[in-house]
Amino acid sequence: MPAFRIDPAVAAAFPGTLIALVTATGVRGHEPWPHTSATLAELEQQLADGSWRPADETDPRIEAWHTAYRSFGTNPRRVRPSVDALGRRLAKRGSLPRINPAVDSYNALSVRHGLPAGAFDLDQVVGDVDIRHAHGTESFTPLGEPGTVESPRPGEIIYADGTGVLTRHWNHRDAHRTRVTEDSVHVAFVLETLHAARDGDVLKVAADELRGLLAPHAEQTAVHYLGPARPQATA
Repeated sequence: MPAFRIDPAVAAAFPGTLIALVTATGVRGHEPWPHTSATLAELEQQLADGSWRPADETDPRIEAWHTAYRSFGTNPRRVRPSVDALGRRLAKRGSLPRINPAVDSYNALSVRHGLPAGAFDLDQVVGDVDIRHAHGTESFTPLGEPGTVESPRPGEIIYADGTGVLTRHWNHRDAHRTRVTEDSVHVAFVLETLHAARDGDVLKVAADELRGLLAPHAEQTAVHYLGPARPQATA
């Protein structure tokens, strides 16, 4: 079982960080997930009738990520935090993409709660996962581009395992190697905030909701939390 660790330098730079690590084993990604489908439909209907809109960059939850991105040299209006990009897509198109049930579940809760979210197929992860500043020598193959190899900029915050980079710009884009598909059976999901004192309760609600969507379609689920006070958890 891999450990997820927040590097001390990241914890020092972002002391309000809190990450929910939601794990699921024995995931059955080929069967219907009706509660996930209903959650997506409800969000899209609320957007259509004007009773709800996704958070945008004026929202403190998104603004905090823009500030963080700028601090490590990324322009957040060109390379947007995942929740910002997903919310903008939903607001523009009126619907979220349907990828597969596990991905659809975290996408729905990401935009509902204004929190970045992602997932990793743990059977494709090599060793432990560190959330750290990039050295600039690591390799990254973007999701959907298996023939592309990039290197993060030195100082950029990444998720990285023993083989390479799993996310760039903290949560902007995931790697192709560890993408979650219908065949993934051992998955780690992450939900993130940079302001635990303000948004920690929202994060915990989102993590519980995600676990609720996963539980009917997995043999076992669990939730762990990482932050400066508890910088490591095992998936």
